[in-house]
Amino acid sequence: MTLFDYSHILTDTVDKLSDNNSYRGLFHQHKDGEPLPSGKALEEIIDLSRAILFPGYFGKSNINSQNINYHIGVNLERLFELLTEQIQAGLCFGVENNGMETKDEPCRDTAARLASEFISRMPEIRSILSTDVEAAYYGDPAATCFGEIICCYPIIRAITNYRIAHELYTLNVPLIPRIMTEMAHSETGIDIHPGATIGHHFTIDHGTGVVIGATCIIGNNVKLYQGVTLGAKSFPLDENGNPIKGIPRHPILEDDVVVYSNATILGRITIGKGATIGGNIWVTESVPAGARIVQRKN
Repeated sequence: MTLFDYSHILTDTVDKLSDNNSYRGLFHQHKDGEPLPSGKALEEIIDLSRAILFPGYFGKSNINSQNINYHIGVNLERLFELLTEQIQAGLCFGVENNGMETKDEPCRDTAARLASEFISRMPEIRSILSTDVEAAYYGDPAATCFGEIICCYPIIRAITNYRIAHELYTLNVPLIPRIMTEMAHSETGIDIHPGATIGHHFTIDHGTGVVIGATCIIGNNVKLYQGVTLGAKSFPLDENGNPIKGIPRHPILEDDVVVYSNATILGRITIGKGATIGGNIWVTESVPAGARIVQRKN
């Protein structure tokens, strides 16, 4: 019995997949000496950051007030090393390095400078995260203690990734911040773009399905419920028909706003201070301060 010769199929497929018209826009030309971002390394960065920001809840379980200085010191050194490598990878990944590398400052030096600047901001990140823990605890009568919030609630994992990624984003680190928030998206179902601006005492109850767009501005003491979308209504096009990027297109939520489950708020509109948006409704126009927007009863 003669076996079918598959070699010509394999050869033909290799030729088709190797044609540059086939992979245009899908291929990253790697250069020798330039690292690629590592998902595994970024996971370790997040784990280290959580251990530093919430000592005893993440990381080593034997940490106490006598050895906390040692543990944080060891973790920070490792974090600086990994973060420098990954920032460098992000800078190298972009064709133009996002304008970060100059003739006077090689990519590695830029990465180390940005990593150290980020680490200097970690006390501030912890401070604002403490307000997020408070908001989750006082906003949920089912919560028994802060420890339960930190250990169990998806918002803390998502908002931690976001606040880390946002600081890197404001430092103009390319690619890495988006990977970090997408890691939280996969872990929690909460999708927060690192470019969004979010004030203190922020919380999301339950969390699954929440989407917060890149140009959102969220004030202080804001609470969202599951399934809320803060999105864009439309995408203006340039003269060539391509979407215009970088323009404000997502909502502004002022202080003390509450948005209930599955509400969709679209476009560059403002939800005024203290307003309440009911569940399962679409909002495409600005809402005055203190207003209460709910579905009409039939």
